[in-house]
Order: sequence, then structure tokens, then C-alpha cells
Amino acid sequence: MDEWTIWLILAAVLGIAEIFTLTTVLGLLGAAALFTAAAAGLGLPVPLQLLVFAAASAAGLLGVRPIARRHLRQLPQSQRFGVQALVGKTAYVLREVTGQDGRVRIGGEEWSARAYDETLVIPPGAVVDVIEIEGATALVYPRE
Repeated sequence: MDEWTIWLILAAVLGIAEIFTLTTVLGLLGAAALFTAAAAGLGLPVPLQLLVFAAASAAGLLGVRPIARRHLRQLPQSQRFGVQALVGKTAYVLREVTGQDGRVRIGGEEWSARAYDETLVIPPGAVVDVIEIEGATALVYPRE
């Protein structure tokens, strides 16, 4: 079997492994194997092929990976969806909220509510913050 074919098989295996791990390292090594397959196709001897693989791997790991990591750090840590997206929102008290029950309006929707601090009694018309969602009940705390 030709050497360039072996490098192509290695590149494919590393690329498939990258799909399952999502670490970028295996993808960069797969790209290095592709460069090495091209070098083998040009007729370079095996020691030089290994040198091409090492240089391409080092260039990828030292050059591309830090850039990718920097971009990943800039993304929001977590996007909240569904009811968890309501945590931190402002709500308006429709019916007195106590540690047992109450009603609030959050973003145009009416929710059952309880005071986060069970000793509080929050009157209608007050502005509160949603601290937590527990099932279909918003746990709220009055704004200062």
C-alpha cells in the first residue's frame, strides 16, 4: 500500500474521531495527516513525511488551537431556554404574594408565585424579580 494512502486513512480516522470528541485536537492532527499525505504523494521519504506531520501538527496545535479557544471563551457561557430564561426577569404582582401563593405577570404571562423569603408579604402592584422557577411557580423577591 502506498504511503500517501496510509496518511489519508489516518486523516479520515482522526477526522471521524474528532466528530465524536469535539476537542479540535484530533481535527488538527487529521489536517496534519492530510498535509503529510500530499508530501508522500510528492515522493518524500518516510523520515521527511514524519517531519512534515510533526511540523504541521505543531503549527496547528500552537497556532490554530489558541485562536479557537479564545473565540470559544467569548461566547456566552450558557443560553437559557424555556422557563429558565425567566429567571432574573422583572415581574409585576397581580395578587398579593406570600410564602404560600400569589399571582404575578412575567413578560405578558400570568404566573402563580410565592415569595422567595417565606416571611415576606408583597402587595399588588409591586415590582419583583424572578429568583427561581419551581415547576409552574415563580419564586420572587421584591425590588429595593
